[in-house]
Amino acid sequence: MSKPIRVLLMVENVPLGRDHRLRKHAAALVAAGMQVTVICRKDPANRENPAVRVLDYPASDGVSKLGFVREYAWSLTAAAWLTLRAMLSGGVDVVQVSSTPDIYFVLAAPLKLFRRRVIFDFKDLSPEIYEARYGRADGLMYKLLRRFERASLRTADHVVAVNSSVRSVALDRGGLGADRVTVVGNGPWLADLGSRPAQPTLKRGHRHLCALVGMMGPQDGIDLALAAIDHLVHRIGRTDTAFTFAGIGDYLPVGLRFVEERGLSGWVSFPGWLSRDEVYDLLSTADVGLEPNLEEFVTPVKAMEYMAFGLPFVAFDVAETRIIGEGAAELVPRGDVVAFAERIDTLLRNPERRAELGAAGERAVRQRLSWDRQQVPYLGVIARLTHEKLTSGGTAA
Repeated sequence: MSKPIRVLLMVENVPLGRDHRLRKHAAALVAAGMQVTVICRKDPANRENPAVRVLDYPASDGVSKLGFVREYAWSLTAAAWLTLRAMLSGGVDVVQVSSTPDIYFVLAAPLKLFRRRVIFDFKDLSPEIYEARYGRADGLMYKLLRRFERASLRTADHVVAVNSSVRSVALDRGGLGADRVTVVGNGPWLADLGSRPAQPTLKRGHRHLCALVGMMGPQDGIDLALAAIDHLVHRIGRTDTAFTFAGIGDYLPVGLRFVEERGLSGWVSFPGWLSRDEVYDLLSTADVGLEPNLEEFVTPVKAMEYMAFGLPFVAFDVAETRIIGEGAAELVPRGDVVAFAERIDTLLRNPERRAELGAAGERAVRQRLSWDRQQVPYLGVIARLTHEKLTSGGTAA
């Protein structure tokens, strides 16, 4: 009887318990009969799936550029030790490293000398995130990020790209052949489709509720969403709507300060990180979702979650958001916060339009975006790599 394939998943910037994409990868691999180990930062939610072995380490987020260097140096050191532990205490056949940051090629490259297959899960673009955060696309740090990205792409036996735009970057900046890059989306499970009973208390005494669910970094457009709400409340005069921003991130303290300074505390709430059930209750109660992302290459994961619950949303018209959300969202010109506010107001006034967009979104998730469909090419990549490995020398110890 052949041994099960042993897969090691490594991620730096978020724990397994808070990484929706990595949790889906791990669950798909376990369901396919593979042994899965994850190396990541510590979090109480990391052990929700008892079939997944988690090797985690304490980590702190950097804020300044020097802080990020210290964070990544420590994470890389901890991951190296835990990788050695995984190799010695169970074995590894396939290693998957995730962006961002693109630093784990340093660990993956030596593993290839021991005939381990390497996958790079290419889901975020570090140079573009740096540009969005610091407003510049030059300098030593930017050049290093481009080099790290290329090294990660070139080290991998296969690249899994989160969308077609990111795949194009892998082909162009990585110089890879088309047969080495596969698109694997990040949609929700079909089992999560369908709203639950609304929870009126989540509206905090207001008639309507708008929701934003996800990470809140400086590059995520949270400032634009808050500026639109400021216009909606103080200029348009819509004071019957609660706005809930559920998630965590570096921008949160800035957002809290903006809300206080602009007198929006009566409408805007930041409840922090919510459990899966709490998120589902929020999306089942909300009338409109918010997606203020401006980055052309970013897959709007929150938008797909909205669509899974039949929740219409307002978003800026950028490439990947348009591809995923067209027909399920109201798209406004890139960065136009007044138009964003006005479109929220229009949707809140029109329940028929909300129902039309919500139904289209749920349909799109069922037919093409769900993880149930996306996991098929993902498992296909693993199968091809492990078949090549087995036929060229057997499973590694």
